[in-house]
Amino acid sequence: MALQSMGMSKIQELYDACDWNFSSGKEGLPTLKQIRWLQGLLDAMEPADVGIDATRTDERLMEDEPIPKSQYGLFLAQSVTQVTYIHIHECDDFSIGVFCFPAGATFPLHDHPNMVVLSKVLYGSVQLKSYDWVTTPNSRPKKSGLARIAADDRVMEAPCKASVLFPRSGGNIHSFTAITPCAVLDILAPPYSDERERPSTYFNEIPIPSLPGEFPSPISRNAVCKRIFSLQQNSHRKARSILTDLQSLLFSVN
Repeated sequence: MALQSMGMSKIQELYDACDWNFSSGKEGLPTLKQIRWLQGLLDAMEPADVGIDATRTDERLMEDEPIPKSQYGLFLAQSVTQVTYIHIHECDDFSIGVFCFPAGATFPLHDHPNMVVLSKVLYGSVQLKSYDWVTTPNSRPKKSGLARIAADDRVMEAPCKASVLFPRSGGNIHSFTAITPCAVLDILAPPYSDERERPSTYFNEIPIPSLPGEFPSPISRNAVCKRIFSLQQNSHRKARSILTDLQSLLFSVN
């Protein structure tokens, strides 16, 4: 019997699926079948399922009120003036939350060490740029090195399919720029943790003028150089948590 037919909310169903797939004691990465299950649940999610009214704004927004609420208790997320995080759940195994962006806001280049991340654009459109390390990293997070472009200014516009990245593939290092007001529902498994050597690290991208080795032609060498960048840790940004620069709110619906 489908969980929805039993009256279970979509967010509860998503939580239960995450708990099943990522709970302590399970070793290794989720199977493709498990990932497809979670992606299917995310694909069905709408803003109201996580307490957001994506159709209205509130011009009376006050500085001490990060996101006002509608008369139905839903966050008027399009009123945010800075990147804002709506916390839904976090435990040692996974976290669920929503990043709300005003138009033009950028979430700088950052990594997800030893994590699986699933993302779903709930409303609006966002531009994504992502990288993966050229060489396979060891178990400790990398602070610099050569990285290849996984997605070059890819635009994701709701409604669209949920995306997934893995510790070594899928664009593990990425940045977001909001084209319009938008919100992204994220699952991180496991979440960031300094104590467990999963800090968040911000990076600067540096173009590579040339690469050593033999290439069939100058054209192919130039093509490769355009896809390879040197990533260096941005020491001016705190690496304590990806939420360092964000307002943080608790998920609440009536």
